[in-house]
Amino acid sequence: MKTWLTVTALLFLCLFYPAQSHAASTKYPVVLVHGFMGFDDALGIDYFYGIPRALRNQGSKVFVARVSPINSSEVRGEQLRLYVQSVLAYTGAQKVNLIGHSHGGPTARYVASVSPEMVASVTSVGGVNWGSSFADFLRGAIPVNSWVEWSVNVAFNTLSQIVTGVSGGGSFPADTLASTESLTTQGSIRFNQRYPEGVPSNYCGYGSARASNGVNYYSWSGTSQSTNFWDASDAALSVTSWVFNEANDGLVSRCSSHLGQVIRDNYNMNHLDEVNQMFGLVSWFETNPKTLYKAHINRLASNGF
Repeated sequence: MKTWLTVTALLFLCLFYPAQSHAASTKYPVVLVHGFMGFDDALGIDYFYGIPRALRNQGSKVFVARVSPINSSEVRGEQLRLYVQSVLAYTGAQKVNLIGHSHGGPTARYVASVSPEMVASVTSVGGVNWGSSFADFLRGAIPVNSWVEWSVNVAFNTLSQIVTGVSGGGSFPADTLASTESLTTQGSIRFNQRYPEGVPSNYCGYGSARASNGVNYYSWSGTSQSTNFWDASDAALSVTSWVFNEANDGLVSRCSSHLGQVIRDNYNMNHLDEVNQMFGLVSWFETNPKTLYKAHINRLASNGF
C-alpha cells in the first residue's frame, strides 16, 4: 500500500510540477510588449499575469512597455522604440530582449528592424505575423466609410483611452481602424514587406533564429480555445475561432504565429492563456505559461542575451 501511494505521488509531481532547468538571468533587460487593447498593469493586475515577477525572481531586469492599446503596428512600434531608448538610458545596457504578445509581436519587430543595434532578440508569443482571420472578418463585415465604421472607431478609441487612464500610462493616440488594418492578412503582408526580418519565406514556414540584421527571433503559440472550465473568456474565444479554417488560439492561427525559430506552435493554450490570463486560469494539463517564459529566459541567457 505504501509503495502504491509513493508511486502515485511521484507520478502526480511529474505531471503537475515538471522538472525545472537551472534558473538563469539574461545579460540584457527584458521588455514585455502587450497586444491589442493591452496595458502594462491595470488596477494592480498585470497584462502578463504574474510573469514579470516570475522573471525578476529569476534575476532578470524586466520592464513592461506602455504603448497605444489600439493603433497601427508602426505607430505602436515607434512608441516602443522610444520606450526602449529610455530603458537603455536607465539601465546602462546596450540592448534589450523584446517579448511581444499578439499585436506586440509586430510592434517589437518594428523596433528590431528600424533600430537593430538596440535589440538582442525578439520573441513573438501568439503573434499576428501573417494576419488574423478574425481581423479579416471584422474588416469585411463593417462597410468602409459607413456610420457603423464611425461608431465602432469612436467606441473603441474611447475604450482605449479608458484603458490607458486606468493603467496610469498617460495619453496615447488611438486609431481602431489603423489597428484593425494592421492585423488583417493584407495589412500584415505589407508590414512584412517593409520589415521582413525573422519572417519565414512562406506561410507556415520555419526560419532560423538569427536574421540578417543580427537580431535573434523566436516564437511560440497555442491552438486551443477552451482550456479551463472556470474561465469565462474561453466561450468568447471559442466563438471567434469559428472564422478560422485552421488550428488557432481563438484570435491567431498556428501558422500566422511563426517567426524565426519556432519553439512550439500547438500548446494547449488559447490567446489569453499565452499571457497567463484570465488570472492564471489556464489548462492544468499543459506546461504553465510562467514556466514557458522562465525557460525562455534560460534560453536567451544561454545564448548570451
